Amino acid sequence: MQKITTVLIVFLTLIFSSNFAKGQTIELLAGNTLNGTVNGTLLGGAVMGLTNDSDFAPLRVGVGLGTLYGIGIGAYDISQTNGSAMIVTGTFNDGNNSSIIVLLDTFYGAAAGSVIASSVMLIANEPIVKGLQYGASAGAIAGFGFGIVDSFIISDRIIPGATASTTSNTTDGIIAVSFENGNSIGFVSPLLFTSFDISEDNIRRKFTPSIQLVNFRINL
Repeated sequence: MQKITTVLIVFLTLIFSSNFAKGQTIELLAGNTLNGTVNGTLLGGAVMGLTNDSDFAPLRVGVGLGTLYGIGIGAYDISQTNGSAMIVTGTFNDGNNSSIIVLLDTFYGAAAGSVIASSVMLIANEPIVKGLQYGASAGAIAGFGFGIVDSFIISDRIIPGATASTTSNTTDGIIAVSFENGNSIGFVSPLLFTSFDISEDNIRRKFTPSIQLVNFRINL
């Protein structure tokens, strides 16, 4: 544990003492670290749900590994952007770092797993709570796996000053329909709103998941 802590201190020192250490670099590192910690917490809880065990060891390990994962993703983003701002365009959402796409897909996987498992439990006349437990847990793990692919393989990165790939003019949504005149309509688009709870002692970042049923894109 002491060796890991020493490596992290040296790593962070190199980042912040380099010539591109500026506000955006800190934001990228902090945002990815926070997202990684939340993601690790979700996955640790998912393991507890699948094993139906009240032992908090998976949650503890998930928080630790998630934090290290977030720091690693933050270093990756900094190396890709040289500390500049960027936009990552994922399958369902856009974000200002790589880890938020994975976190969103983990949320969506948990939500989809809950709905599917609950529906199966209703049909089988079994307790819905059990379906929510196992469905959300399995869905979160599956969503995390898809999120990794989504963020690092499927998504595009738009970086100021770099050659940006052409973005799609189609609306966001699980089902999207485009028309010849360039207009489009999308159905069922998952969203995650970010807000900040500011008090005298600290600032907390809160995430509120939601679903946009219909959205339009009209080209004038």
